[in-house]
Amino acid sequence: MPNDNYIYGVDLSGKITPIQVRDAIIKCFSQAQEELMEYMEETTELKPEDIEKMYVDFIIEKTFEKVGGDFKNPTKETLIKVVMKLKEYAANVLRDPEIIEKHAGEIGQLIDKLD
Repeated sequence: MPNDNYIYGVDLSGKITPIQVRDAIIKCFSQAQEELMEYMEETTELKPEDIEKMYVDFIIEKTFEKVGGDFKNPTKETLIKVVMKLKEYAANVLRDPEIIEKHAGEIGQLIDKLD
């Protein structure tokens, strides 16, 4: 049973830092990527080894660059921009809108707890 006090390893009852939210974005995006790969394996004739694996860290770091942010020193403002860009990206790779909104909402809860 999931612990409602944690989202992607971040304790909601404690102080949350931008680094924790950045790392939660990586976990979230990784999980969503796994869900996409599972969906593709179930709905296409491609073999798992033929499905191109995306490098999540690379995608997120490049997204920070695209929004003018610093991956190593994220701010609340750049985290919000990154989440919005990643939502756009996810929509463009045929993710289910419900999955996108679920994951973005969870990260949004973490961002909202930042000072």
